[in-house]
Amino acid sequence: MRVALLSYRSKQHVGGQGVYVEHLSRGLVEAGHDVEVISGQPYPEGLDPRVRLTRLPSLGIYDEPDPFKPPAPWTLRSVPDVVEWLLSVTGAFGEPLSFTLRADRHLKDRLDDFDVVHDNQSLGWGLLALRRRLPLVVTIHHPISRDRIVELEAARGWRKLSVARWYSFVGMQARVARRLPFVVGVSTVATDDTVTDFGIDPARIRVVPLGVDTETFGPVRRPQPGTPADAPAAAESRVPGRIVAVASADKPLKGVAHLLDALAKVRVEHPDVELQLVSSVEPGGATDRRIDALDLRDCVTTHSGLESEQIAELLRSAEIMCVPSLYEGFSLPTVEALASGTAVVASRAGAIPEVVGDAEGGEPCAVLVEPGDAEQLAAAVSSLLDDPDRRAALGAAGRARALERYSWTSVAKATADVYDEAIRRFAGKEQ
Repeated sequence: MRVALLSYRSKQHVGGQGVYVEHLSRGLVEAGHDVEVISGQPYPEGLDPRVRLTRLPSLGIYDEPDPFKPPAPWTLRSVPDVVEWLLSVTGAFGEPLSFTLRADRHLKDRLDDFDVVHDNQSLGWGLLALRRRLPLVVTIHHPISRDRIVELEAARGWRKLSVARWYSFVGMQARVARRLPFVVGVSTVATDDTVTDFGIDPARIRVVPLGVDTETFGPVRRPQPGTPADAPAAAESRVPGRIVAVASADKPLKGVAHLLDALAKVRVEHPDVELQLVSSVEPGGATDRRIDALDLRDCVTTHSGLESEQIAELLRSAEIMCVPSLYEGFSLPTVEALASGTAVVASRAGAIPEVVGDAEGGEPCAVLVEPGDAEQLAAAVSSLLDDPDRRAALGAAGRARALERYSWTSVAKATADVYDEAIRRFAGKEQ
């Protein structure tokens, strides 16, 4: 099949959606499909050489070094430019809408180049025109309405108005999603939440979980290029007291504040504990201020912009991986930690119980605590730091689960099956 994979933001450092584009496209080309990623900025890096990349530039309003500064109005060159500019100057996030308008304009002249279009949660109005021209499949990782709820609860005063305006695109996403023929959900929980929040017909949803690169993310370091094939893989030693957390965005939904509160409690009994926090922590922002308020500056190290191999090395070096999120539609970092053989302490939130096996009624391969409960989180972390045998058992169980359930090869195959269904439905005009 010839696949157009749309993503309004695709750089791997901006979160799980960028990782999804990178690995799904690779899995599809390895299965023999022809894939072209059509992306807004920030663009993906490290795509498989067999995957073509077409750049659809946005206005770059949120680009460094001067984010949130819209361009002068006389520099606008198209209707999507005007739409994005108007939304940004009124405090709304306009990229999902403007990207789909650009994608529709781009694909109008390329209808013969593709058999199917796959949108990565843009969910803008432009998709409604596009679905009449080509078979269309959309992935919804989780309804962004959940992010909006948490951020509104955390906001105070006039900040609530700005948060509500920023997330105004969620209403558009819900209305567009209800009119699309096929939706891919990444977990049963995320799918149920999408049905509830967006009002989608459940019959239109197919659940295809995300995957993990089990070679990059493993308990031993992957051999470097040029290493003899028969050379033994290098084991990664665990750093005593090291905890790793990966939050794709420094937002209340990720629960980093609760993790820091828990860390302050853990430190009383384990003075050598350290946290390696992979997140875009803004200097002087809420997380940065909380680190200082809790006097944790000497035991918290923040990282941003790490490559997959660097994150994998951190996970291999940790005794514990913490996932303190208040909600997750899937949680790719949790699966990466499982694949790394690292013991996981996570919130019983969203799809996390499903990911670690707790939802199946058996023994989960992680320790689960109530979301937002720093006391429970601290107790679970302290207990594991004192119990190397249990850490090893959890790590081995997590690695086995990752190998069995979360390979990108199986994800690509299941996704291609949805493409086949969409193509057949489109040919019959059963929209």
